[in-house]
Amino acid sequence: MALESKRAICQFCHPRCRIKVTSENGRLVQVEEDDTFARAGTTFPPVQACLRVRGSREFMSHPDRVNFPKKRAGEKGEGKWTTISWEQAFDEIAEKLTALTRQYGPETLAITTGTGRTTYEFPGRFCNLLGTPNILGQSHICFGPCVVAGSAMFGWSVRHRTVKAIDTGSGKESVTKCALLIGIDPSQSTPRLWKSARAGKAMGLKLIVVDPRRTQTAEMADLWLQLRPGTDTALLMAMTNVIVREKLYDKDFVDKWCYGFDSLIERVSPCTPEWAAAITQVPADKIIEAARMYATSKPAFSIHGMGTEHLQDCMEAIQARFILTAITGNLDVEGGDYLSGPSGMVPSEEVSLDRLLSVAQREKQLGADRFRLLSWPGRELIQENVKRLWGHESGMATLNALAQAPAVYRAMLTGKPYPVRAAFTVASNPMLTQANVKLVYRALKSLDLYVVADYWLTPSAELADYVLPVASWLERPYISDVGGTDSDIYAGEQALPAAISGEYDHKTDYEIFRGIGIRMGQEKYWPWETLEQAFDFRLKPLGMTHREFMARGGFHSPPPRFRKYQTMGFSTPTGKVELQSTIFEKLGYDPLPRYREDFESPVSRPDLAKEYPLMLMTGSRFHPMYHSEHRNIDSVRRRHPNPLLQINPATATGLGIADGDWVWVETLRGRIRMKSCHFEGVAPNVVHAEHGWWFPELPAEEPWLHGVWESNVNILTADDPEACNELSGGWPLKTALCKVYKVKEFKQTVASSE
Repeated sequence: MALESKRAICQFCHPRCRIKVTSENGRLVQVEEDDTFARAGTTFPPVQACLRVRGSREFMSHPDRVNFPKKRAGEKGEGKWTTISWEQAFDEIAEKLTALTRQYGPETLAITTGTGRTTYEFPGRFCNLLGTPNILGQSHICFGPCVVAGSAMFGWSVRHRTVKAIDTGSGKESVTKCALLIGIDPSQSTPRLWKSARAGKAMGLKLIVVDPRRTQTAEMADLWLQLRPGTDTALLMAMTNVIVREKLYDKDFVDKWCYGFDSLIERVSPCTPEWAAAITQVPADKIIEAARMYATSKPAFSIHGMGTEHLQDCMEAIQARFILTAITGNLDVEGGDYLSGPSGMVPSEEVSLDRLLSVAQREKQLGADRFRLLSWPGRELIQENVKRLWGHESGMATLNALAQAPAVYRAMLTGKPYPVRAAFTVASNPMLTQANVKLVYRALKSLDLYVVADYWLTPSAELADYVLPVASWLERPYISDVGGTDSDIYAGEQALPAAISGEYDHKTDYEIFRGIGIRMGQEKYWPWETLEQAFDFRLKPLGMTHREFMARGGFHSPPPRFRKYQTMGFSTPTGKVELQSTIFEKLGYDPLPRYREDFESPVSRPDLAKEYPLMLMTGSRFHPMYHSEHRNIDSVRRRHPNPLLQINPATATGLGIADGDWVWVETLRGRIRMKSCHFEGVAPNVVHAEHGWWFPELPAEEPWLHGVWESNVNILTADDPEACNELSGGWPLKTALCKVYKVKEFKQTVASSE
């Protein structure tokens, strides 16, 4: 057979590069960037330098890949499995889930998801048809806070950071004059943004970086604000104070299009640079300089990353960031923060059938009684205004109306407020990526039915009753408008067969949920036999099929329409940008940002800081890994074999820790072992631990579970209700108190001959 080439969207991380995949007889031969893609050449490093993409052949032929459905043959965690057919797997899972829903109600099922590895419309569709409101995932700490804050304040979300870039234009000077980057290091996380930032700097762009660590981005900045972890809100409110006090705001835009400006003035009046300096440890003169630079260099662009979304007061920090955007007139303007509007595809929420979930079942959503913004109560208030202006809702419920994960895991353990006895894990690994993992472990072990769809027998999969082999990005088609939040549509083809007789039989998540759903009486709601046919349905409003869309380039990006508010207004209750959020207020929260000291910090817990004097940060991206992935791809692992702890050399020296020593990192919740990495870019009282570490080479059975208890930083993190953001329920990953000490080594001595 001749060589065949297809254009697939890579999902080894978020930027969604399109890859030309060459195969022969269904076998992967070569991967390279698709230079016909409209976004080709927009990343740095370039695609051909990406170790994840270059490891694709190892991934496809890896001996540890799950290739056929597996059923547990021993006790949970014993590592004993039997191979079964897809028909048997679907039949048994459907039968067991049906029995549990009859006994406890449909809400007894929870589905855990990851961060953008698959098509989340279809797990959501299955949940809504079944009647469970308990779909959960990482959206509480990844993009979800940005979506709900933007939708509540502006009536639509700002663009996702992985598709966002600084507008450098085509001339000699950058269109964007200033970029404010908060808690994000694009050199490690967002290669399109990183390339545009590098280009912009060469064209006169002013760059302000807010980060506790001296990242590559911080080194390139005109102004680096090295704040104490967890104090972003105080810093941003002080910048607002300067802009208001010095009248650097856009008076015309504020007067015509902003609600609550007088209340904002009152709120930030005491938030002087001197006040913030005492909290953040950033000098007052630097705060003033940053505020002036951002307000007077227009148009200005701002973006925050997971460093902000991992804070206890993440919602307040994001609200404060959006206030800066609005009062300086940088919203929905060329070179500023653009509100794209919908894509024109069938909306994600229509595909996921969000409105089929009854009000009675929505009210049972775990955590929604306390954390009301990023759950069904908040979604209802936000979307009624969005729909009025845009014609449909923005984003699916699996992005902005989730059950709160810590509440779900506690319900598994306690049966309160009702029993959660079954769970499906899709494109996620909660034993690595969920806070307070000791509790998560006990919760997953307690289930009557646990099903995992994955490529590998991960630590989470080792606790399952069934493990289902899922098709990778190479083996399935793709289309996205970023969960219904963006106007751009980008797509990819299925490049390789998902099944080769006798070798492997993988299925897409769509096929998995369809197979189980049909057996549970949902047949009429799964009319498409394949994922590509489902994508054909999504593209109907554009008058083409998925194949026709690919034939036309596989990319749709309507020309930007700036200042849409001049004719449309904003889809908020007041029709304006809500600096003072009426939606927050209706939900029972403070309508304006307010700085609060974190649950666990040297200031809030000076007693604890005596024993645990260091501030622990985690969750930052780092090459070449991506969250808990790629540890079993040898070419990737060789580049980064060990879990690293960044520690200031002066602090390390005082503790007797040399660069490269193995150390214990300990909090109130446990301890893990990591390799020290001397790094002057963190303050002496701050350390940074890499996340997502497991060791696939270690034994599968308990107590090993592939080394999940060795270097897993989520053993150390907190998810107590009091530690979570009071609006969204997100858990903190940047401010735990810890201590670090050297691992004792056994040194054999030569016995005396006397």
